[in-house]
Order: sequence, then structure tokens, then C-alpha cells
Amino acid sequence: MAMFQAPKGVPEYFPPRANAFLAVRQALSRPAELAGYGYAELPVFEDTALFVRGVGESTDVVSKEMYTFEDRGGRSLTLRPEGTAGVMRLVIEHGLDKGQLPVKLWYAGPFFRAERPQHGRYRQLQQVGVEAIGSDDPALDAEVVALADEAFRSLGLAQYTLHLTSLGCAECRPGYRATLQRFLSTLELDEATRERAEVNPMRVLDDKRDDVQRQLVGVPYMVDHLCAACSDHYDAVRAALVILGVRWTEAPALVRGLDYYTRTTFEFSHALLGAQSGIGGGGRYDGLMESIGGGKHSGIGFGIGTDRTLLACEAEGLEPGAGPSVDVFCVPIGSRAKDRLVGLCGAMRARGVRIDMAFGDRALKGAMKAADRSGAPLVVVLGDDEVDTGTVVIKDMAAREQATIPWDSVHEELQQRVLQRASERNAR
Repeated sequence: MAMFQAPKGVPEYFPPRANAFLAVRQALSRPAELAGYGYAELPVFEDTALFVRGVGESTDVVSKEMYTFEDRGGRSLTLRPEGTAGVMRLVIEHGLDKGQLPVKLWYAGPFFRAERPQHGRYRQLQQVGVEAIGSDDPALDAEVVALADEAFRSLGLAQYTLHLTSLGCAECRPGYRATLQRFLSTLELDEATRERAEVNPMRVLDDKRDDVQRQLVGVPYMVDHLCAACSDHYDAVRAALVILGVRWTEAPALVRGLDYYTRTTFEFSHALLGAQSGIGGGGRYDGLMESIGGGKHSGIGFGIGTDRTLLACEAEGLEPGAGPSVDVFCVPIGSRAKDRLVGLCGAMRARGVRIDMAFGDRALKGAMKAADRSGAPLVVVLGDDEVDTGTVVIKDMAAREQATIPWDSVHEELQQRVLQRASERNAR
């Protein structure tokens, strides 16, 4: 019988690397939680039209990369390729925009794009995202950018760069679009690129081919054609980022892969990830809600790649989530001891202590090997002799010391030792 394998381009995580994946995901969401963003659980698939209208029909995401299928009722559904359109649909459908503004949400999970798998570029990619909807305050833009920056810093990442620009608004974009199209019309472009320039000329700036990039020398940029309102907004965003201690690099050629971005637009890249250097990005989307049937509320958000952030951590030699999966490991010798330690495990877990035990009625030597493999700093050994005398042995594996204590005090002793170790780790 053939052995089943995971689909191509779908990364899997299991211990011990899964511990690092979880630590990265928690670090990416923690700053948003501290800033008052509530959690949103989104559908994995949506009406296809939501992404066509919300993301943009001319984008590669919609035209080439979506997993679209027809359900039994003949409805066209699509596995979500990104999160912002789904969040906006949720806000409209449930009337969240009728309450306190801005609506501040974060979400996490898998997203799907049908593209050629590469290192760090997957068909099922994991992301953490935030969205703040209902305010065009530049300080909110700065907050969103700073949340991503703080998440990366909390992981210890150092070799990343924040690229920042403004993509203007409905007032200044049309004039710039015409200027850019005039410039592009003078270049020697293939037919497909010329068609792209007619539909969305800014997409040409994102063309990675050398023969295109060579011709873009002297191309006009949106940031140099902002209206007064957009220029003032961008100045205010940058001033707020200075206050928040966030560093950035001006990136006038930055074009994100989705059509809905306006004004503040940003991307984080990591120097050690090669061609797939992007680890996250986002921007403001002032017309998105209206385009999918809602009001005129503006918003700003980001999506950070959990997979790629983990790769960035590994490239820098960082070990998020490192350490044993349990604090205490129990070694029972005999059936009476096993019964007692089963109860001890349940009681200590209720106290918030991570604890495991050797199963399978192993002899002492085999059970101690299991304790060593667990990496637990504390090992509890209980045999028939200890049961008869009402005692238990606690081994400190790091200090290579052991103590025999009364069974009646084992709960408090273990909890105290675990808390002391946690305090020592935090102090370091």
C-alpha cells in the first residue's frame, strides 16, 4: 500500500519545531492583544466574488493563485488567499462598524495560494493579521506598523528592514496614474506587461525581471505626486513612528500585491531569507469597505507570515519556544506508585504545572531514560518503598541533586520549585 504524504507546498509542524512555531505565533499576536485588539475567527473559505471585488481582479492573487471550487449548491467558493477582505465582510455583516470605532481585530491561521512552492513560499501559508477599521487617524497607522515592529523585536530579530511609502488616495492617484502610463508607454515592454500597464500601471513597478527594472530608471513615484492631504497624512505617520521608536527605510517603489492599498503602505523584509525575503506587510485601504457593499469607513492592517518569521528566527540563530515541554516528569515503580503519580499529574496540571509521566510499566532504567528525553528539570521518583514510608524522591537534573520529602508536601514543593525556576529565567 502506498504511503500517504502531505500535499506539496504545505509545511507541517511537530515537536520540537512546533514549539518554535507556536512561540512565534504567540509573539506576533501579543502586541495586538496589549493594544486592545480582539480576536476574530474567520471562515477558511468565502464567496469567490468577495476576493475578486475586494482584492482586485487584476492581481496575481485573484487571476492566478486562488483555490476556487463549486459547492453542491453551485456556489463559487474560494479558500481564503488573504485575511483583510474576510475581516471587512465580517464587520459589515455583523454591524461592528455601527459600534465603537475603530474596530480593532486580530486573527491567525492558514491561507491558501496556488503557486509554485519554494523555500518560504507555500501553498498553505500561516499568517497573523491585524485590522483597525473606522478611523483615518495617522496615529492609528503608526500604531499598526509599530505592532508588527514590536512583534519582531520581541522575538529578538535584528536583521529586518521596514520599507515605508504612501500610495495616495482617490484624489491624487488618477493624475499619477496618467503620468505613470505616459512614462511606461515609452518603454519596450512585452504585450502582457503593456496590458497590465493599462489595467493597473503600478503593478509594473513590482515586476522583478531585470529587463523591466533596467527601463524603470527615472520612473515617477506616487510619493512624489501626493495631494496636500495625503502628504500631510504621511508626514504625521512618520512623526508618530519617530515617537514610537520605529525605524524605517523610504521605499517609493513599494507596491504591495493587492489592489486595495491606499496612503500608508509598508513591508518588512529580512536580509537572510534570499529571494523570498518578505516576512510581512500591509497598509491602509480607504475604499475597500465600500467596494464590497459596506459604508465608507477606512481601515489599516497587516499580515505577517508565521512560517517566514520562524525561518527568519532560525536564520539568525534564535530559538523561540526553546526548552523542555514539561517542568516535571514522574517515574513510577510499581502499580501503587503509578496510581499515586497519576493523581499527582492531574492535581499539578490543575495548578498550572506542566507535568508528564512514564507509561507502560517500565523498569527504573527505562523510565529514567524517558525522563532524560523529556528534558524536564525536575523528576519525581516513587516506588513501593516510598509509598510504604509516605515519602517521595525529587531529582533536580540540572544541579544533579535529589531530596526525599514527605508525600503530603509534594504538591507545594513542586509548585514552589517550578515558580522559582520561572522567576530565574525571567530575571535572565
